[in-house]
Amino acid sequence: MYVGTLSFDLLLGDVHSLKEKRSVVRPIVAELQRKYAVSAAEVDHMDLHRRAIIGLAMVSGDAAHLTDVLDRCERLVAARPEVELLSVRRRFHGEDD
Repeated sequence: MYVGTLSFDLLLGDVHSLKEKRSVVRPIVAELQRKYAVSAAEVDHMDLHRRAIIGLAMVSGDAAHLTDVLDRCERLVAARPEVELLSVRRRFHGEDD
């Protein structure tokens, strides 16, 4: 069994309230969940309206498949024009951990 996690540190564009922030973050989280069957949520900077941390996790029996899905998730978030991807933190836990 393999477990992979990603943490995206995002700077949001022209956002002036927490309500506007939700309208940017929620569709990203929903798309990650829908397209890639990962668990995803906003996990930090809840009280800041221009910053967000989105975390996601996935479990797989195949390390190559897990790596491929995490790569696709990272590309999806990086391609969103309404956010600037400041950093990505990736963790991978295998059978030997």
